[in-house]
Amino acid sequence: MRGALSETPGAAVPVRVREAGAEDAAWDGFVAAAEGSTFCHLAGWRGIMADVLGHECRYLVAEAEDGAWTGVLPLVRVRSRLFGHYLLSMPFLNDGGPLGDPQARSVLAARGGDEARRLGVDLLELRVREPVGGELTESRRKVTVLLPLPETPGELWEKGFRAKLRSQIRRPQKAGLTTRFGADEVAPFYEVFSRNMRDLGTPVLPRAFFERIARTFPEQAVFATVYSGSTPVAAGCGFAWRGEFEVTWASALREFNPVSPNMLLYWSLMERAIGLGVKTFNFGRCTPGGGTHRFKLQWGGADLPLPWAQWSAGGVAATPSPDRPAFRLATAAWQRIPVPLANLLGPVLARRLP
Repeated sequence: MRGALSETPGAAVPVRVREAGAEDAAWDGFVAAAEGSTFCHLAGWRGIMADVLGHECRYLVAEAEDGAWTGVLPLVRVRSRLFGHYLLSMPFLNDGGPLGDPQARSVLAARGGDEARRLGVDLLELRVREPVGGELTESRRKVTVLLPLPETPGELWEKGFRAKLRSQIRRPQKAGLTTRFGADEVAPFYEVFSRNMRDLGTPVLPRAFFERIARTFPEQAVFATVYSGSTPVAAGCGFAWRGEFEVTWASALREFNPVSPNMLLYWSLMERAIGLGVKTFNFGRCTPGGGTHRFKLQWGGADLPLPWAQWSAGGVAATPSPDRPAFRLATAAWQRIPVPLANLLGPVLARRLP
């Protein structure tokens, strides 16, 4: 389906925006070559969002007059009577906003605003690392922490970590905890992740979501589990892409906090990332000043503010969060639900929580 030609002030040539069809190979080819691309931009997420979570996806392509692709923007519509109506790039992930040359990014962001107004959403949110500009406002409610990685784990251990941090990593090692990697770790990962989400009072994404990730992104997705004997006690899922490894989901069981399995989990992921030739370890998004933020900073990385671009006709500033006062009562109630029941009901709700 062809779209109308669009121009930005000072643009040299018109840019056409259209919705992508079954063009996954062309889409991923563009993403692989584009500066600033992330694993969040890959075409495989469209099937996961649509098939597993039931969301409407609008993947937009910007083209020059000769048909050459100049930019892409994956958009996912998440709507619920309970939680609201959102247009996001990308839900549940930390990136995925307009990609391409500056003109294409500007035109695609403007088209996102047009789509948001047409659909009547509560909030449009384009998750980016660089400001989009234009009519969209900028949110700085989230940051990520980036840690440069050396050539070897030994160099990171000896020169990158303070003595206190090394002792915290040794604690689970001395307790006999071990780490395993691979697609076989999806089930143990979910066992830990789903229980931790219940403890946090947050509905959990369906297990099928992570199973589909493992199948769709076998070269990018990394699943890791820390074990105490045969019991999974901490687990994470991250992605390697173009010299960076991002931890997107990580959890640990609270009763094992005295032996710090989360410290071994992150150290193991750093070792794996270095083995993959990665140069930057991305700890994933968090709220500035919170406990999770402090945990990430202790590894020696630096903050990168995330200037997510937004539009809202009604002044909505964020997607639903358990930290918001309106959800605190529900969070407290959810924490008391038995884990099997939470795992049964959680995915129904989590599909509608972007």
